Amino acid sequence: MNMQVSQGVQPPPPPSRMEEMQLPIVMMRDILIKTIFRKNIDMVSELSEAICLPRAVTQELVDMAREQKLLQATGTLNANSGGEMGYQLTDAGKSRALDALSQSEYFGPMPVPLAVYREQVKRQSIRNIQITRDELTGAMGHLVLPDSLLDHLGPAVSAGRSILMYGPPGNGKSSISNGIRDAMGDKIYVPRAIEYAGQVITVYDPIVHSKAEVESDDPNSLRRRRTFDTRYVRCERPTVITGGELSLDMLDLVYNPTARTYQAPLQLKSTGGIFIVDDLGRQAEPPQSLVNRWIVPLEEAKDILALQSGEKFEVPFDTLVIFSTNFHPNKIFDQAALRRIFFKIKIDGPVQEDFLKIFAMVAKKRQMPLDEAALVHLLKTKYPTINNVYANYQPIFLIDQMISICDFEGIPYQMSPELIDRAWANMFVKDEKIVN
Repeated sequence: MNMQVSQGVQPPPPPSRMEEMQLPIVMMRDILIKTIFRKNIDMVSELSEAICLPRAVTQELVDMAREQKLLQATGTLNANSGGEMGYQLTDAGKSRALDALSQSEYFGPMPVPLAVYREQVKRQSIRNIQITRDELTGAMGHLVLPDSLLDHLGPAVSAGRSILMYGPPGNGKSSISNGIRDAMGDKIYVPRAIEYAGQVITVYDPIVHSKAEVESDDPNSLRRRRTFDTRYVRCERPTVITGGELSLDMLDLVYNPTARTYQAPLQLKSTGGIFIVDDLGRQAEPPQSLVNRWIVPLEEAKDILALQSGEKFEVPFDTLVIFSTNFHPNKIFDQAALRRIFFKIKIDGPVQEDFLKIFAMVAKKRQMPLDEAALVHLLKTKYPTINNVYANYQPIFLIDQMISICDFEGIPYQMSPELIDRAWANMFVKDEKIVN
């Protein structure tokens, strides 16, 4: 059953006991004492916040470390913290912390086991979202698009499957991709780090993930706001945008040999959101190679990653992949690759009527008065020289050019046939031989 965006995503429940964690005991203990060592923390309340676990579970870990003679109570109550007991590392604890840090520099938030994270991915799957025509139109409100385009885009986005957008440059493929992202108004939970086979893989990335505003408790409500596992960060659905810089190795785990930890690749960071491959065909890697890398993830909703040891393992692949290219698909893909991309949508330039709507909209936004003689000159004299091929970028380009000329000449914003000619001259480069 599809879940409406407005219903929200079921949050990951916080663990109530240490045994629920499903992490190696030694790993949890070592992260605890490394965090105490690195952050110089001495109270359970602060430690609970640092390792992102409920206080009761943190106390269990502290008690275990005390039994192993790695921690000891300081014997003093902190008056500023409600009489809370303080703790400190013993000499054996400091020695163990240093040994653990030499094996992995990771400390702080306790990771989420990969198996547990898989369950959360299902709860917040991109394929659970059902976007209505009104929601998609609202998100695309700043764009002038033909109804037929929304007819194709709507089912593609709601299916949460791969999309290939192709067509001539400058017609808003990137803007449409961003509009799709904006239409997804709900929030998901991104793990700060996940654990597999005793290895830590950091996932949450402030560059990729936009942390959502904290919901405040309603003082008039009898029900308290539901808490969630703070090893996750509540975020907007992520969007990863790559262009000509995308290479195959960017889709592999990144190993930090100094910290001895891993960083999630781009497609894992985009789980529950959108991965946009812009300008496909401009990368150093052939487009066919890039798409071949995505074949298994796109078909089976899982990706295969490898540790430094060479061990391979499966991670969820729950991402709406949008490929965008200025090339015809038949020129850059074979038919087998095209079959695996679920939706193929051509993004053409606007017809004259839509071009004029965009032109008028941009002029109004830029406070540039429209001039009939200038528009007639543009449509009857200039566009026939390029076979009346309109593009969405052209109104913004021409109007911004005229604004620059008016600023330079010290005259009020205006358009005229002469200013149209001067702006037009900068839109295209004359084909001529340069003598060196």
